[in-house]
Amino acid sequence: MAVELCLLLLLFCGGTISEVQPIYKPPPGTLDFGFVPAKTYDTGAYHEPGAIGILFKIVHAFLYLVQPNTFPQDLIRKLAQQQFGNSQGDYQKAIYYEIGFIVSAALGLLFILLLPLVGLCFCMCRCCDNCGGEMHQRQKKNADCQRSCFATFLFVASLIISVGVLCAYAANQHLTNQVRGAKKLVNSNFKDLKIFLNDTPAQIDYLVNQYNTTKDKALSDLNNVGPVLGTRVQEQLGKEVRPALDAALTMAGAIRETKEALENVSVSVEVLQEGTERLHANLTDVKMHLSNTLNDSACNAAQAASTCNIIRNSLAQLNINANFSGLPGVSSQLAKINDVLKIDLSSLVQKGYAAFNDTPDLVVNQTRNILSAVPYIKSVLESIGSNITTFTRALPVQKILADLMVHLTQSEAYVQDYFPLVEQYDFYRWLGCLILCCMLVLILVFYYLGLLCGTCGYDKHASPTTRGCISNTGGNFLMAGVGFSFLFSWVLMIVVVLTFVTGGNVEKLVCEPFEDKNLFKVLDTPYLLNKHWKNYLAGVIFKNPNVNLTFEKVYSDCKENKGIYTSLHLEYLFNINELLNISMYTEDVALKIEHIQINLSKIILLDEIGKENLLNFSSSGIDGIDFSAYLTEINKSVTKVDLLSFANDLEARADQLPKGALENALKGHANNIRMIHNQQVVPLEQAMKYVKARSTLNQSIRLLKRTSSELMVKVKNVISAVNAAQDLINNNASQVIVQETKKYMDTIIGYFEQYTEWVKESISMEVAACKPIANVIDTAVDIFLCSYIADSVNTFWFGLGGSSMFLIPAIIFAVKLSKYYRRMDTEDVYDDTENGNNGYHKEHLYGIHNPVFTSSVEQW
Repeated sequence: MAVELCLLLLLFCGGTISEVQPIYKPPPGTLDFGFVPAKTYDTGAYHEPGAIGILFKIVHAFLYLVQPNTFPQDLIRKLAQQQFGNSQGDYQKAIYYEIGFIVSAALGLLFILLLPLVGLCFCMCRCCDNCGGEMHQRQKKNADCQRSCFATFLFVASLIISVGVLCAYAANQHLTNQVRGAKKLVNSNFKDLKIFLNDTPAQIDYLVNQYNTTKDKALSDLNNVGPVLGTRVQEQLGKEVRPALDAALTMAGAIRETKEALENVSVSVEVLQEGTERLHANLTDVKMHLSNTLNDSACNAAQAASTCNIIRNSLAQLNINANFSGLPGVSSQLAKINDVLKIDLSSLVQKGYAAFNDTPDLVVNQTRNILSAVPYIKSVLESIGSNITTFTRALPVQKILADLMVHLTQSEAYVQDYFPLVEQYDFYRWLGCLILCCMLVLILVFYYLGLLCGTCGYDKHASPTTRGCISNTGGNFLMAGVGFSFLFSWVLMIVVVLTFVTGGNVEKLVCEPFEDKNLFKVLDTPYLLNKHWKNYLAGVIFKNPNVNLTFEKVYSDCKENKGIYTSLHLEYLFNINELLNISMYTEDVALKIEHIQINLSKIILLDEIGKENLLNFSSSGIDGIDFSAYLTEINKSVTKVDLLSFANDLEARADQLPKGALENALKGHANNIRMIHNQQVVPLEQAMKYVKARSTLNQSIRLLKRTSSELMVKVKNVISAVNAAQDLINNNASQVIVQETKKYMDTIIGYFEQYTEWVKESISMEVAACKPIANVIDTAVDIFLCSYIADSVNTFWFGLGGSSMFLIPAIIFAVKLSKYYRRMDTEDVYDDTENGNNGYHKEHLYGIHNPVFTSSVEQW
């Protein structure tokens, strides 16, 4: 038990460290302590009886019928405290609880006393030619029916007796087999106990050595306190600084994109203006010539006037639709953007990034007072590890383990030496039980032989005095079985009563309470085992009976394979809070941290030139561009009317005119319009040059529209964010440094908190797992006493007692049946003339003996 006490040292580490309350407690980095070295225990403290388990359940059900009362905890407590009988109701309660066993035992004793007496009286009665001893059989009409019934009843009784004998024999053999195999289970328990004792020191050393893992991690972080702390400060400040610089850098990119978009707009508009202006000139020329043609005198004729008027009215459609020449220029905006780009804003922002990235170096240079505390903290950690090692070595672990191992080895040798003697005594027990079974088997042999010989040798045509030898032998066998039944039954019943009372009470008072833990509740009764101790187990271990340590809790914890440190509450033996109390050291470090002053004013995120550059961009005038005009022209078609449709319509109307010069002229104009469509309109719609120009213009205008949307507000937000980040660096850096330094120290402490939590868990569940102790108890009580002995003994008396009880009806039926199988000395004479079919002459009236009767019948 004391093996585990040194681990309590580690358990209090968390309590002492946690006395310093940090402002913020981040989750520390996870440490890998590995797995506590542990071997698997071999013993499985569970017994599966196999097929005979069905008999065990039947016996348990029978015992429940005999004794359905609950476990009498109060009576057992009084008996243990030698107070039983002080009150008048104790004996009544005990009798009430044992009434089933008392009644059953009384019936057994009655059986033991009466059956030999009845057998003696029966024997004397038969010697006097009574009770069926007279060798004369009175013939009856239903004799065959009675003989068959008696034979059947005897056979059924014999079968039941046979089943009981088989149950008793199976239980007897099962107990012997389990005793022979118990050596392996005992050796397994000893092996587990040795593993328990041998592995515990290694497990303790492993837990103690893992302090070095924690210490090395903490020292590694302390050695890198400057870079690590600087990085943490940078990350904390970066939550505001980086978004501000990112926004400024994004705005610098927007300036470049704006310039590219303005240039694209200018170039694209020029390309589209060139194409539309040439088309406009050609359409104007065609429209003029077509108007001159329509002014010819031929159009004044009655047949052509209406057609010429229709054509004349449609001339207005011959015009361009998308007029890019009327769009406002962007040259002024482009010029202002070019002036803005003369200052490289991206370079200024990158300088801000570079200055901010130098934060760790600035922090390292200005936190010398923290670094001065690092050697002191290292010495504290080293002293803690030294104290743990010293305290562990001071405990008499090895001596206690050596003593326990000596006792364990001696116990194992004692068991090994006496186990052959146990097997020898078990052989005697097995032989005695086998003899008891053989008594019943002998009786059964006589009964079965009697039934066999009597049934096979019986001749229904033979008279009682002329029955055959086989039939007569069957009757003799039956009477022999009756005789041996009277001789053996009382011996069998004595064994049944003794084993019934003993085995039944063991099952009810030990096995069942052990299974539902009521037995432990009795043992845990205050002042039961020692009238001066409230908790006996705590008094033995801690010399303090007021500690709440119970048998039930220890057994349950060990059953769950928890560590013995947790199971026995060994923390009550040692208090090492002062040993690991480092709160004073952490308080010194905290005081040094509180007076840190950090100046990061050298970090300039964005100078005034960069900010002015942003303001110039916001006032470049791109928000004054008429984006709707551009988008409207882009979405228009090239011409107001489809020139091919117009030309086809013009040619169709020319066909309506009289043949002549007017018709030919109009058709010529239609061909010119088709030529303009193919040579100018189609390229404007499909040629890559114009398609790309139109697409580029559309994309650039839309980009400029998005960029210019609330541009002034966006720029002011960027400048405000940069100013806020700069203010944080200039004015609040010391506070951030202090806060991050405390977080850093909390992380260091968190390593030790992880270690203590891991130690707690390991001590509770892995170190010196006391499953072998629970296995020893289960093996001794649940397996050996209950499963091996009690169940087997109870099944033995159950089978033997059932067989013994059925000897009574078997005796009655055998005596009755033997009369029908044995050869009689005299018999009834049947006189047909005097009495008709119902007349019988009895031998004692006429004095006719068997030979005379036979000869007279033959002569008659």
